[in-house]
Amino acid sequence: MMGKSIDEIAVGDTAEFTKTVTESDVYVYAGVTGDLNPAHVDEIYSRKTFFKTRIAHGMLLAGFISAVLGNRLPGPGTIYVKQDLRFLAPVPIGNTVTARVEVTGIDIEKNRLTLKTTCVNQDGVLVVDGQAQVMPPKKPKQGL
Repeated sequence: MMGKSIDEIAVGDTAEFTKTVTESDVYVYAGVTGDLNPAHVDEIYSRKTFFKTRIAHGMLLAGFISAVLGNRLPGPGTIYVKQDLRFLAPVPIGNTVTARVEVTGIDIEKNRLTLKTTCVNQDGVLVVDGQAQVMPPKKPKQGL
């Protein structure tokens, strides 16, 4: 199954993915990436920080945005070209995050989409803000 091609997408199209960040998510991410920063994996250390608890890795949240792009809009076959992000607020383990993308620009000649990318927590607080550029999948050629 392929995602939407550029001619099936319009400025203003949106998609979302919602997930509660679990302790397992944080430990698996830390193990896979090697990012063992104690702010994420050490509760005793984290209690002494201004966060007062362990927080999710910012790039774990960026992965939620990637999930929207690769699974929903444009969907399977999408190539991630660029992502700019600002991490605005911490996300403690147990918070529920909704990643959202919105198409803000279309370049048909280059087969590129520009999208606003955000993550908000369960209270509606913007925790990640950014912009992405992707190449949506192309339609298969007829007769092949």
